[in-house]
Amino acid sequence: MGRQQGWMKTVTGRPAMRSPGHPPYPREVERRFWLRIADGLSSDDAAAACGVSSAVGSRWFRQGGGMAPLELVEGSGRYLSFAEREEIALARERGEGVRAIAESLGRSPSTISRELRRNAATRSGTIAYRASVAQWKAELVARRPKEAKLVANPQLREYVQNRLEGVVRDASGEIIAGPKSREWKGRNKPRREDRRWVTAWSPEQISQRLRIDYPNDESMRISHEAIYQALYIEGRGALTRELVACLRTGRSLRVPQARSRRKATGHVTEDVLISHRPVEVEDRVVPGHWEGDLIIGLNRSAIGTLVERTTRFTMLIHLPRMDGYGIEPRTKNGPALAGYGAHAMKGALTDQMCSLPIELRQSLTWDQGKELAQHAQFTAETGTAVYFAEPHSPWQRGTNENTNGLLRQYFPKGTDLSRWDRSEIGAVAATLNGRPRKVLGWRTPAEVFSELLVARV
Repeated sequence: MGRQQGWMKTVTGRPAMRSPGHPPYPREVERRFWLRIADGLSSDDAAAACGVSSAVGSRWFRQGGGMAPLELVEGSGRYLSFAEREEIALARERGEGVRAIAESLGRSPSTISRELRRNAATRSGTIAYRASVAQWKAELVARRPKEAKLVANPQLREYVQNRLEGVVRDASGEIIAGPKSREWKGRNKPRREDRRWVTAWSPEQISQRLRIDYPNDESMRISHEAIYQALYIEGRGALTRELVACLRTGRSLRVPQARSRRKATGHVTEDVLISHRPVEVEDRVVPGHWEGDLIIGLNRSAIGTLVERTTRFTMLIHLPRMDGYGIEPRTKNGPALAGYGAHAMKGALTDQMCSLPIELRQSLTWDQGKELAQHAQFTAETGTAVYFAEPHSPWQRGTNENTNGLLRQYFPKGTDLSRWDRSEIGAVAATLNGRPRKVLGWRTPAEVFSELLVARV
């Protein structure tokens, strides 16, 4: 004969609970994961630091929208922790009684007795206490039934939603449809393509404007953080994830502040900063000092640019995609097949600089991009000293930045630059070098540079 209906409630004091299969990770583990994310680690690194797989870490980060769905501050100690539940399970295996366990943990015997009764594992048909199952049951019951403010207040939800995705109107009130946009697919950032025209107020603007539009209605109040959480965290509020496309950034995942400040500049040491560059470079009197950068196009295409500071002579570096791009699966820490990875960039830059006399390749000033991570090998092969500009300081490479602006006439943003071969980008470089410059007394960079080459022969 089978068990009587309701036997679970008779034994444990609770009705039967639906089993989700494998119990989830303890909250302490998830809390450690989000603390590592707050420190600026990636989801893979944070997962490895707290002992879970990268797939689990990616799922937590994606479902949370880049935001921690739980409090990062440890609990007050009022409730049993996972560590205490592990101690209870070990003590039961040793055959210790309730009062002995309570004394060792500093808890009330009634707390231990209730824990053993309510949160025991019953799937096998017997009463067996397991820490993981007990933690899962406790967290399931302890979930707050608090309803999100945007769910409870339809008027507030409509106000927020209308100012996020509201239509654009002209002076007469007619709706301007704007361009036809693609269906939202949950990608982290919008690419260079048409986006839907919407009102697109920021959550802070919405939050502060509510105080003006509803000065006497305290129910029409919501913080900008609550709006962000309703957008990014699944199931937090009444707003759908698709509305993140209405934000200015269009990100489907929120970037932690520590991660945004964490720049991949490990290849830039103190001795190669622009502050250690010789003073003669600044005067533009001695030729042979260059500035360089990349111009980026669609589908991870790029062209390298080099400008000599004295003559304004420009050289363009062809960066074709490597074999296997778009065919071979992407491998972590593998070579960048797009054509401007560190290895490919070093090779192409070396070939370009070695075509010049040694006197005309004294130094190179670059930004802090990872494409020049192998600058030490480049210096050893070419004899050209490399210096890096400070972050967010384009004026320190002003000649190159201005040249890149001129190049956008031929290579506009939002176009695939891989379609141009070496001869074609060389023709563009020759065109720029054939333009007269006011700073050169209306001579062309090609003429001034040719004079330098002749003088060194």
